[in-house]
Amino acid sequence: MDARLLEIIVCPICKGPLHYDRAAQELICNADKLAYPIRDGIPVMLVDEARQTVEGTPVDPAGR
Repeated sequence: MDARLLEIIVCPICKGPLHYDRAAQELICNADKLAYPIRDGIPVMLVDEARQTVEGTPVDPAGR
């Protein structure tokens, strides 16, 4: 994932920051508890394509 893109891309719902989960290839919005998939290196920022993150499972903002 391009570091420059990560600096400017935001959640389409709340406009908050997203955190990169390298292992899952997802961009995570902690505020909305949504994970947006990254397919073939391209973030899919459609709410219909996002999955709910598990309540109570911390997301590492460093993407580890």
